[in-house]
Amino acid sequence: MLWRVVRFFLFQLAGGGLGFALAPKAYALHGALGGLVLSSLAWVSIDLWRSHRLLAWLRDAPAGSPIRIGGLWGRLAQRIERSFRQRDQALQDSEARLQEFLAAIQASPNGIVLLNAASRIEWCNQMAASHFGLDPRRDQDQLLGNLVRDPAFVRYVEAGDYTHDVVIPSPTSSSSRPVRLSVQLFRYGQGRRLMMSRDITALEQADAMRRDFVANVSHEIRTPLTVLSGFVETLQSLPLEAPDRERYLDLMAQQARRMQNLVNDLLTLSRLEGSPPPPLDTWVDTRTLLAHCVEEAGSLSGLLSSEPHAISCDVAGPGLLAGAEAELLSAMANLVHNAVRYTPGGGRVEIAWRHLPDGQGEFSVSDSGPGIAPEHLPRITERFYRVDRSRSRETGGTGLGLAIVKHVAQRHGAQLLIDSVLGRGSRFAIRFPATRVREKVSAD
Repeated sequence: MLWRVVRFFLFQLAGGGLGFALAPKAYALHGALGGLVLSSLAWVSIDLWRSHRLLAWLRDAPAGSPIRIGGLWGRLAQRIERSFRQRDQALQDSEARLQEFLAAIQASPNGIVLLNAASRIEWCNQMAASHFGLDPRRDQDQLLGNLVRDPAFVRYVEAGDYTHDVVIPSPTSSSSRPVRLSVQLFRYGQGRRLMMSRDITALEQADAMRRDFVANVSHEIRTPLTVLSGFVETLQSLPLEAPDRERYLDLMAQQARRMQNLVNDLLTLSRLEGSPPPPLDTWVDTRTLLAHCVEEAGSLSGLLSSEPHAISCDVAGPGLLAGAEAELLSAMANLVHNAVRYTPGGGRVEIAWRHLPDGQGEFSVSDSGPGIAPEHLPRITERFYRVDRSRSRETGGTGLGLAIVKHVAQRHGAQLLIDSVLGRGSRFAIRFPATRVREKVSAD
């Protein structure tokens, strides 16, 4: 600022000196005074012109465009320009951080909805949009209560106690695909709220399966234990003849075998769920597997019925199957056992292996049993699910056989296919991918 004053006086001095030198000697003082006035006017004019340019630049120039003017106004313009650049950089940095923050929320597995003080939607991520059937653009600034109308959620919002969550069905839920949401609100800012949603459908289903599993295991074990306890008390309290004692001991042995089979199947399922994937470089001869199945089918048929089943085996060419031999045999044997158990004596059980044109391999078991009604087919591979409970217990089934088959098939990348017509028999097949199947070249 001091230099500006010095320059002003130097400018006046130069104007006055020039007026003094150019004016006649008689009017030298008048010339000097006129030079001072003119130089002052020139200084003010230049200063006003520069300030006008600065104002015009501030008013009309695009953001970030430079300006070149001298003097104090030029230095002021440089400082303003630098301030603008710093402001723009700060805005860009803030915008970048905001976008990173929004991207992080978008990547969240939970739904996030930001609400203003009037309960209107300010922003939501895609997960929340899928949970509540929202459109992030269309539903912005909409009242949340107009879009989520579940009575339990409405009461939760009105109560104002957000220390816990509320579980509601998703607006996108349907009978074929039920979706359950855990929703909780959190206060922040000036009256604003954050709504977080979480899909707990799988958790609730898993919890229900756990409860059903515990209940089923308890029931399956309690029944034979009750029978055993009754027979033990009878043997302890009553004098029995040898034939009666022998009959009771046989019945007790049957119940003990039933519990042993149940424990063995439970251990098999546990081992399948916790073991590493089956190998891709260990090859098992399908003829060997089918031979074991036929042998076990014949033995079981003799135990269950006085009239033997008609058991046939068809192997369309020698083949090799990659996987765990014990698992494959367990799955195939379970299908064969079910076919024999549920087919009346004298019925037909057909075991087959064939190569498909696309390179896949298929193991199948067909029977002439009573068949399965269509409503049972979607659930037949669930643990302990039985179409006919009394029939299963009569034949010694545990209700875990098809669950084991399903697990083994999934572990080997195979499909379990079920085709059944009520009153006309059933066909169960395990279809293995081409990567696990190859033809066996017979040695000449």
